[in-house]
Amino acid sequence: QMQLGESGGGLVQAGGSLKLSCAASGRTFSSVAVGWFRQVPGREREFVAGINWNGQNTYYADYAEGRFTMSRDNAKSTMYLQMNSLKPEDTAVYYCAADRRAFRAVVPISLLDFASWGQGTQVTVSS
Repeated sequence: QMQLGESGGGLVQAGGSLKLSCAASGRTFSSVAVGWFRQVPGREREFVAGINWNGQNTYYADYAEGRFTMSRDNAKSTMYLQMNSLKPEDTAVYYCAADRRAFRAVVPISLLDFASWGQGTQVTVSS
């Protein structure tokens, strides 16, 4: 099992930027795809972005495409989510997660694909 911990959340005005980080420990980070999800009260947790194990492939939710960039540094066992042009509707708790399978060929996007989760970090975008 992998332990994950997010940081970098906070309060930002609409149009601003934030960069989230997620540090991993335990299971081999470099062998698994990782992803970011978000959740607001009363709604299901939704996929934001994912990156495969070697960082060569990324996939974004439609609302994140062009505004958010996900990356990873396997040497530091850390993943990142750069969020630009933030909107009030981006307000949510953001979670990082690690794939339950190693060396998956495609970027996983389903909640069920992920076995390890961080505790979440709050992102609030004011209008």
